[in-house]
Amino acid sequence: MKINIGKAAKELGVSQETLRRWERLGKIEVERTPKGHRRYDLTKLKKGSLKQQNLNIRTIAYARVSSHDQKKDLVRQVELLESFCVSHGWTYEIFQDLGSGLNYSKKGLKKLIKEICSGTVNRLVLTHKDRLLRFGAELIFALCEQFGTEVVIINASSETNFEDDLIQDVLEPVFKLKRSLES
Repeated sequence: MKINIGKAAKELGVSQETLRRWERLGKIEVERTPKGHRRYDLTKLKKGSLKQQNLNIRTIAYARVSSHDQKKDLVRQVELLESFCVSHGWTYEIFQDLGSGLNYSKKGLKKLIKEICSGTVNRLVLTHKDRLLRFGAELIFALCEQFGTEVVIINASSETNFEDDLIQDVLEPVFKLKRSLES
C-alpha cells in the first residue's frame, strides 16, 4: 500500500523531516508521483526495511535542575519523562544534568547536542522548555529542526516561576562557593 509522507510519518512514529532525511541518505526507498509528491510503500517500511538498515531511531528525554537542593525535582522530572515516553510506546534514553540553566558546558547537554547533530535522534522530550537552557533553547530547537528531530514539551505552559528559576540559576555559583568555604 502506497501512502503519503504524513501518513508514513504517523505510522512509523517519526517526523516528516526524518523521512526526508532518510530519503536523502538513501536509507529508504521513495516513489514520486507525476507532480513530485512522495509515496511510501508501508509494507516495505514496516517489514524490516528500517530494521535491516539499522537506522537507530531514538527518543532522548532530557531533565535538568539547577542545584543539589533540587535533586528530588530531578527525580520527579525523570519519572514524568519515563512515564510519558512509555505511554506513547517510545523506546527512549534519559539524559540529565545538575547545573545552572545558564551553563552551556553541562555533560548531558553537550552529549545531547552531539547526538542531535549526528542525525540519530528522532525525538527530544522535555518536561518544560526551560529545562534545556534558561536562555538559548531556541538554538537547540533550530538544531533539532535542521537534523529532523521532533521536540516534544510535555508542559508547554510553564508551571514554574521564571523569575525565581532565573534567580536560582544566577545565584547558584554563589551558593556553591559558600558551601565550599564552609566545608
